[in-house]
Amino acid sequence: MPRLKRISVSSKRQISIPKEYYDYLNLKDEVTLELHKNYLVLRPMRESFEDFSEEILADLIAEGYSGEELMTEFRQRKGQIGNAVESLISETLTKGKKTTVDDLFGEV
Repeated sequence: MPRLKRISVSSKRQISIPKEYYDYLNLKDEVTLELHKNYLVLRPMRESFEDFSEEILADLIAEGYSGEELMTEFRQRKGQIGNAVESLISETLTKGKKTTVDDLFGEV
């Protein structure tokens, strides 16, 4: 499958996703579209987003947090996930690497 394909943009700002890309990515009714510098990044919508809550809690408990201190630190760390993900994506795009979310967060 070709990695680069030229497509048209309609007068209504619409595009069509080539069938082979649509099938390869297993797209459904919705996708996400993100703007990173001068790139548009189109991604399949995933119904269940892994929010890492269990992993964060396990780490905090192992670090000795409990009670209200545990809740405060949990909220703080969970709030940092979005920024961390954005940084990883931007860094990957800036370096011109081709990767997927599974590459970034998949099982090791």
